[in-house]
Amino acid sequence: MRLAARPREVAPPAREALAELLTRPRYEVFPLPGIEDELAQHVPSDVKVTVTSSPRRGLEVTLRLAEEVARRGFSVVPHVAARLVADEEHLREIVDRLAEVGIHEIFVIAGDAQAAAGKFAGAHDLLVAMSGLEHHLDEIGISGYPESHPFISDETTIQTMFDKAPHANYIVSQLCLDPAVITWWIGAVRERGVALPIYVGVPGVAPRRKLLRISTRIGVGESVQFLRKQGGVLRRLLLRGSVGPGYLLEGLSPEIGRIAGFHIYTFNELHETERWRQKTLERLARPAAA
Repeated sequence: MRLAARPREVAPPAREALAELLTRPRYEVFPLPGIEDELAQHVPSDVKVTVTSSPRRGLEVTLRLAEEVARRGFSVVPHVAARLVADEEHLREIVDRLAEVGIHEIFVIAGDAQAAAGKFAGAHDLLVAMSGLEHHLDEIGISGYPESHPFISDETTIQTMFDKAPHANYIVSQLCLDPAVITWWIGAVRERGVALPIYVGVPGVAPRRKLLRISTRIGVGESVQFLRKQGGVLRRLLLRGSVGPGYLLEGLSPEIGRIAGFHIYTFNELHETERWRQKTLERLARPAAA
C-alpha cells in the first residue's frame, strides 16, 4: 500500500474549490436516540443529512429518524439496505412513505445482514426493481470501496459498481484514511468507464480511539494499519485529542476537480465536526500565506 506524502500547502484555486465543497457537505449520522435534537442544535439546516441503516437496528429506525429530521427542515437521505427490504411491495411502501414527508433522495446499499429478509440479495437487485417503479425520487446514490470490503471480494465490488452505475446518480466512497489510496481509486473508477459524480467519504472530528474502533468494525483495515504505523500522520491528524479530516482534505486538494463533494462520517460527533467545518471555512477564506 502506498503511503501518503506529507500534505502540501493548498494552492489558491484548490482553496476556493475546497471551500465551495465544504459549504455543502453531507453529514452521516447513526439513528440513535436524541440525535435529531443534536442536529437541530449544532448543524445548519442547509447541511444534507444521511441516516445509516444496520441489520441490528433495522430499517424502520432509519426511516423514522429520516422522517423526523425532514420535519425539522433538513434535506435527508435515508440509507436503504437491500437485504432488509422484503419485496417490491415493501419497496413501494418505503418510497411512498418518504414521499409523504418530502424526501427525494435515497442511498442504496446491500446491507450487512447475513441473510436477506426477502428477494433482494444486494443493492443491484433493489436498484433494478426501483427502475420498474414510478417514484418521486430525484437522486439515488450507491457506495464505492477504495479499500477491501469486509465481506465482499475486491473483484465483486468493482463489478458490482459497474453494474449499479446505470441505475444511480452518484457514488459515495466508503471511509478511507489515506489520500493516496482515494486518489488511486478515483482514477480506477474513471478508467472502468463509470462517470458518476463521486462524493469522497472522510471522517468528522471524533476521538481517535472511537475512529479506530469503528473503522476496524466496518472494515477499513488498511487505513487503520496505515495510521498506526505513521506516527507523524497521527500527530498531524490530532485535534484536541481527536482525529479530524483536515489531513485528508489537504492531501486530496490536487484531486479536488474530480470530487463532487464530501460525505462526512460524523460518528454522531456533530458539535465538534461542525465547529471544525466552520473554522476551516474561515481559514480558507483568508489569503494564502505568501
